[in-house]
Amino acid sequence: MFRPIIALLPSIFLIVSCTHRYGQKVHILDSELSKNYTIPFLDISNETERHVIVDRDSTKYFGHPSTLLMNDGHTMYCAYSLNHGGPPLFLKRSNDGGLSWSDYLPIPGNANIADNCPFLFYLPDSQGVNRLLMMVGGDDGEANGMWQASSYDGGQTWSNYKNNGRTSVVASPTIVAVDSDGKLLMWHHAYANAERKAGDRLALSVYQSESIDGGETWGNTHPICEIENASPCEPAVVVSPDGKELACLMRENSRRLNSVVTFSKDEGETWIAPKELTASLTGDRHQPKYTKDKKYLLVTFRDMAFDSPTKGDFVLWIGTYDDIKNGTEGIGRVKLLNQYPPKNDTGYSGLELLPDGTFVATTYVKYKEKDKYNSIVSVRFKLEDILTRLQ
Repeated sequence: MFRPIIALLPSIFLIVSCTHRYGQKVHILDSELSKNYTIPFLDISNETERHVIVDRDSTKYFGHPSTLLMNDGHTMYCAYSLNHGGPPLFLKRSNDGGLSWSDYLPIPGNANIADNCPFLFYLPDSQGVNRLLMMVGGDDGEANGMWQASSYDGGQTWSNYKNNGRTSVVASPTIVAVDSDGKLLMWHHAYANAERKAGDRLALSVYQSESIDGGETWGNTHPICEIENASPCEPAVVVSPDGKELACLMRENSRRLNSVVTFSKDEGETWIAPKELTASLTGDRHQPKYTKDKKYLLVTFRDMAFDSPTKGDFVLWIGTYDDIKNGTEGIGRVKLLNQYPPKNDTGYSGLELLPDGTFVATTYVKYKEKDKYNSIVSVRFKLEDILTRLQ
């Protein structure tokens, strides 16, 4: 059984016996699935009453936000960067479920040493004391470094960043607690090696690391998904509703394939051969969230389906875990926000569920056509409303 850590923090698939352990296999995967989807579509991007501006400045480019909803159901944090994955870092807090936001909060004193997509987690340290954990990547072109800092007073003060010894282009968007022995698992991506290519670029692989001290140190790092002439990356891990399986949703950065997925039934010890996802789930930086009863699974991402009319925009997929496992398209798709040109520079997001059933999806986006830079914007919706309007 698994316990997802609160994070800012996802033809037919056949579950086969092929497993993947460290050093065993680079998988061969052909592009065989449709490049477009047939499920119902709804556009709510122009419904401005749903929008909350977290940060907007005519002289600054804000990017790559992630959010964290605390256990009280109304305190929310949003962390994001200046420019495309670059320092400095910004952090804000909302006390009303994302309806209004504070001024800038303190950040780690050495935040200028690391960059690339901050992620927030709420978890105990090795002494069992609750803390906020902030992770960022340290990509310098060689995928060097993953950095983390801790706060024990609600983000008012932070330790300095320290390198946790993992190699990653960006930090991990997902941490899961494995109940059987108390360890934490996280997933991240890095360049595979100096020889293997995906197209004309170095290939990326997805790695898994584990911690037995509350995330203070990480080890046993090994690849769980490597594909010949492809670059799986930006892993988002979903725990099945019965808690017995993990599904790892991944961007495919060579653009030869749809997005891809792999599954584990043994707490991450082994992973089956990766499969393509349907076009309806093809995109970048998947951010999954269940409804309270886990009947529905929602995933936000940057739409990168090859033949999609909303390619490059911020979208929402609605379906079930079984849709992902069985390779079915899902229930519907929703355009949450339009990204004015240049396209494809949006979609890294946080997705939170408030106690009253409101979802809050936060992204960076060129909000108005006349805007020069991207802003941080939230879209608020209730699933019941969306389902009744899907055609």
